[in-house]
Amino acid sequence: MADSDCRKYLTLSGLEPLVVTPESNFINVGERTNVTGSRKFLRLIKEEKYDEALSVARDQVEGGAQILDVNMDEGMLDGKYAMVKFLNLIASEPDIARIPLMIDSSKWEIIEAGLQVAQGKCVVNSISLKEGEAEFKRQAKLVKRYGAAVIVMAFDEKGQADTYERRIEICERSYKILVNIVNFPPQDIIFDPNIFPVATGMDEHRLNALDFFNATKWIRENLPYANVSGGVSNVSFSFRGNNTVREAINSAFLYHAIQHGMTLGIVNPTMLEIYDEIPKDLLQCVEDVLFNRHEDATERLLDFAETVKGNKKQDVTKVLEWRSESLQDRITHSLVKGIDQFIIEDTEEARLAADKPIRVIESNLMIGMNVVGDLFGSGKMFLPQVVKSARVMKKAVAYLQPFIEAEKDGKQEFAGRILMATVKGDVHDIGKNIVSVVLGCNNYEIIDLGVMVPPEKIIETAIRENVDVIGLSGLITPSLDEMVYVSQEMEKKNLNIPLIIGGATTSRAHTSVKIAPKYSNTVVHINDASRAVTVVGNLLQKDNRVYKEQIREEYDKFRDQFLKRGKKKDYITIEDARKNKFKIDWSTSEIVKPEQLGIQIIEDFDITTLESFIDWSPFFRSWDLHGKYPDILTDDVVGPQAKELFKDAKELLKQVFDEKLLKAKAIFGLFPANTVNDDDIEIYDDNGNIKTTFLSLRQQLSKREGIPNIALADFIAPKDSGVKDYMGTFCVSTGFGTAELAKQFEADHDDYNSIMIKALADRLAEAFAEYLHKEVRTKFWGYASEENLTNAELIKETYKGIRPAPGYPACPDHLEKKTIWKLLNVEENIDVKLTESLAMWPAASVSGYYFGNPEAKYFGLGKITEDQLKDYAKRRHISEDEARKWLNPNLAET
Repeated sequence: MADSDCRKYLTLSGLEPLVVTPESNFINVGERTNVTGSRKFLRLIKEEKYDEALSVARDQVEGGAQILDVNMDEGMLDGKYAMVKFLNLIASEPDIARIPLMIDSSKWEIIEAGLQVAQGKCVVNSISLKEGEAEFKRQAKLVKRYGAAVIVMAFDEKGQADTYERRIEICERSYKILVNIVNFPPQDIIFDPNIFPVATGMDEHRLNALDFFNATKWIRENLPYANVSGGVSNVSFSFRGNNTVREAINSAFLYHAIQHGMTLGIVNPTMLEIYDEIPKDLLQCVEDVLFNRHEDATERLLDFAETVKGNKKQDVTKVLEWRSESLQDRITHSLVKGIDQFIIEDTEEARLAADKPIRVIESNLMIGMNVVGDLFGSGKMFLPQVVKSARVMKKAVAYLQPFIEAEKDGKQEFAGRILMATVKGDVHDIGKNIVSVVLGCNNYEIIDLGVMVPPEKIIETAIRENVDVIGLSGLITPSLDEMVYVSQEMEKKNLNIPLIIGGATTSRAHTSVKIAPKYSNTVVHINDASRAVTVVGNLLQKDNRVYKEQIREEYDKFRDQFLKRGKKKDYITIEDARKNKFKIDWSTSEIVKPEQLGIQIIEDFDITTLESFIDWSPFFRSWDLHGKYPDILTDDVVGPQAKELFKDAKELLKQVFDEKLLKAKAIFGLFPANTVNDDDIEIYDDNGNIKTTFLSLRQQLSKREGIPNIALADFIAPKDSGVKDYMGTFCVSTGFGTAELAKQFEADHDDYNSIMIKALADRLAEAFAEYLHKEVRTKFWGYASEENLTNAELIKETYKGIRPAPGYPACPDHLEKKTIWKLLNVEENIDVKLTESLAMWPAASVSGYYFGNPEAKYFGLGKITEDQLKDYAKRRHISEDEARKWLNPNLAET
């Protein structure tokens, strides 16, 4: 196979791309937006409660679904109408539309209607040969024309494939027609070889699982680039009502299906057990059935099922039984479980038995950490557990360090040396620190330069320390340009060091389009800690030329596709966008004068007040545990780890409250305001004099008729209307003391709590912003004085009014922070500073605006064109180059 062919990967997209590579974990398809699989969703669609139906989709995305399956096949529904309406609504919700869609129907007219309105590159589910080759080719050509991938069912004119031979016969025939006749891209073909129930008691069903496994393996080996999918819950259908057995069957089946080459599928995470936690006797019975090992395998499983029906598994392991095991097993157990209680005594025992203290690190400790790495890499261990493992490792190494120093000739052999830095102007480092810990667990030496690191220091240190890889991190949008600049400077210095890019605002698209072309060596974007280990390992292998060439090819191809895709979008001029503004009837609009105008400062705030306002879901996401709080605590996959993490967080939070370890401050102001010149908002003093002017940006994407091009200025009454309106600004921080606490934890070799305190400070800052907004709505402004919402309702933003923030979708212009800082005297009053890239310090800070109009709503600006950029530069009195520096990520490719 030629090198140029070996990167043909299934690539899908919503607003963000999804590339299925050999390194990808199993791709989970969200199944709850399917009227045949969810009674709740069916009811909402039937009752035309589409807003509530969208919340089902949102829950799927927040719960970790990577593709969203949408099915409207129900006898009493107009499926075509429902599919089009729902997909159009999804397109207006960026948080949902970011993942690819699976358009699922047994009726071709519904599939085609969905394809006509779906954005991005979606998946059709499904087509097959059951109506003959002519119809199969017709549908495939249309799918190809619409630019979608396709699921092909193992079904032909004779019926559904139910044996190994029939599965491979139909899949091979379908593949040849698609690739050789239709010219369908082979990487866009996904076969579903049919998952049928096992242990039904019928002899003809005994090979149902094994035939699927073998067919899957055959497809992956013989039909180049094709992927395999399936609906996993079908396999355990015979045991509905007995969740213990059902979860075990689903989990074991999925584990082995993935081993045989299954890459994506519909899986209900609540019906999965963790594979390694299935009781051994139950697992033995289940796998005997799946692999048809015994004539009476089904009978044995049925007998066993009766013993666990309705019962929860009992953990009868004694707590400290492991302390009687061998020294290596005890050290490994401590590392895997994150237990530091005995690590010093076990490390000392290992030191006394070793010829040199360094050998304890190189053998005993690294043997244990290799187990941690393997478990994490295979999805059997989660990120918080890995960080706890690192804490144990560091304590053991710190204990050994004086003994190693005393010998003077001891030096640990690392797998490689990695430089990590948050770029100049940016203060956020939680993600960077997590990646550093995970790489450290895999025996890489980490040189962490911290935050706000100038490019000169990054390059200087990289050369001096002879590092193998440089990792750059950033959270705010100006960091994207800073990363481009670093790559250019690395090129000027003729460096030959691979560059890894990561952080919340970074993306594969930005890395491919903006960074990779500036640097001759390898540039790779990673979006999670587990992938960092694989990428670094591949970069540092002896023969890495092929891997580096593949990365370069992949990013070149992605860049070309991205730029072509960008040119297809239609934009209107800024003048036409202003004509199509969001219109409010100011003669009838409800405008309330604030109870108290002017600036107010909050310095001695009781931080314990914020606990009930915390939104915990993003906290779990920062630890790479995906799910919605509180449901995540009972999730069958990540629930046990989420519970343990939550317990640790609550304990540290209690310590913060009891010992007053963090300090919270806030400032806000409410002012008379009016819009002028369509997009500018003037702020006045009590006498009507202009204090300052906020500039807003306007959507320019061409919209269908009746859909406006919105700017924040639309929510404030125009000056020429004669209506007196109002607006607020604010800044809150709970970060005073965070950096000092994190350093203390790091000095104690406790990365776990160092990361934890930063994550908690961030949650408290968002809680403070939520709390203060409520106080403003109900008291200081008073336009919602009767409001009485729960925390869940606050998190869902069901209140009246909005609080958008500079740097976020509605207002990506970070320069607006300078205007807020000048208006409120933020730094002088509460000591929150702005870096040169306009990040806030302390990092656990939030700032933004208050809009009180009942029609104000959140939106995403999207891309803008050069005419608005030039107009914006003129209004702000800066050069076009300076404007481009701040708005570059929002500039349309034209």
